[in-house]
Amino acid sequence: MVKHIHFKDPNSPDIEKEINKIPKCPGTCFFIDIINSTDIKYKTEINSWAKKLNNTFNFLTLLNDFPENIVKGIGDEIMLYIPDEVLLSKSSYNNHFALLEEIYATIDNIKNFPNKDLFLNCKVSIHYCKDVYNITFLEGANDYYGKDIDLTARLMSKAKANRIVLSEQFFKKVNIDIIEKNINIKGTCLENISGKYFEDFKGVPKLTEFRIIDV
Repeated sequence: MVKHIHFKDPNSPDIEKEINKIPKCPGTCFFIDIINSTDIKYKTEINSWAKKLNNTFNFLTLLNDFPENIVKGIGDEIMLYIPDEVLLSKSSYNNHFALLEEIYATIDNIKNFPNKDLFLNCKVSIHYCKDVYNITFLEGANDYYGKDIDLTARLMSKAKANRIVLSEQFFKKVNIDIIEKNINIKGTCLENISGKYFEDFKGVPKLTEFRIIDV
C-alpha cells in the first residue's frame, strides 16, 4: 500500500517518525523506452505516429499483464515496478526468468514483424531492487522511490534499440529461478547474454555490474 507523505510544517517532529515506519518494498523495476518517438513526430502527422505508439504499447505484453504496476510514463518511456509479492501471486510470469523471456520475446516480435510501419523499436533496462519504498508525495498517485529506482534509470544509458540491459543483481535472481525450476536455457534469450560489464555511474558510489542482451 502506497504511503502518501505530506507534511505542511517542514519542522514537524512527526515527519521522520512516519518515514521511519515505512517498510522497504523489494521487487523488479523496468524502464521501457520507445525509440525515435520524438523524431517521427516531426516527420509525420499524428495519424501516423499515434498509430505506431498505440500498436507498440499494446504489443508490450508486460504492460497488459501487470497494468496495476505501471507507475508512470514520461514522454514515451514507461516505468514498471513489480513487487515480489505481486510477482509470486501471478499464475504466469511469476518468476524473474519468465519476466526476462517475455520482454525479450516481445522486443523480438516487434523487431521482426513483417510490416515495419506498424511498430517502433524499444530499449529496456531491468534491475532487481532491494532499497525501494512504496511512497508518493502527490495525493492519489502510486509511486516508488529509492536508490535502486535511480540505478535502473542509470542503466538505460547503456541501452539502445532492441537491447535489454539487466543488472547483475537481476541476473542472479534469474539464475536462482533456473536452478530451482530446473530450466533448460537452450533456445532461450540467455543464449545471447553478454559477459559482465562494469560502469561507474554518476551519483552511484560503487561500480555497477550489468549484462546486455541484443535482440
